[in-house]
Amino acid sequence: MLRYLNQSSRGRSAWLLMALTAFALELVALWFQHVMLLKPCVLCIYERCALFGIMGAGLVGAVAPKSPLRYVAIVIWIYSAFRGLQLAWEHTMIQLHPSPFMTCDFMARFPSWLPLDKWLPQVFVASGDCAVRQWEFLSLEMPQWLVGVFAAYLIVALLVLIAQPFKPKRRDLFGR
Repeated sequence: MLRYLNQSSRGRSAWLLMALTAFALELVALWFQHVMLLKPCVLCIYERCALFGIMGAGLVGAVAPKSPLRYVAIVIWIYSAFRGLQLAWEHTMIQLHPSPFMTCDFMARFPSWLPLDKWLPQVFVASGDCAVRQWEFLSLEMPQWLVGVFAAYLIVALLVLIAQPFKPKRRDLFGR
């Protein structure tokens, strides 16, 4: 399996598939916001940013998958998945255990050199409350689903990182 993951990480299709899955999740988030009229909170916006990081990692990896740039993409992927998992877990805890002492900010805080909320307010402006439960599917709230999504991204990323020293067998490189 590790040899297969190594071989897959050296091809564009796996990286593009990862970018496509993150893009699809971003489209779902925008559908929830603009069609179903759910209000994203600050943590929702940060979780979107983590998904954009994963999508960016997929695109970076697809640029030159056989070069050392692949390692940069893996680092971006692991960082984004880990931060997304942290944010989704924090969001889940706020929803499952509401407390006036455990709240999120009113506005997303972006660096002055990257004011995403000013550039794309339709995507990056928070208007909801983190503690409000707006959507449920199979008895799980949206942040609980995102815990699973980010955990899956993180597990696969770590496996791909572990697989890097395992070179594909010579017969796998040339076919059978």
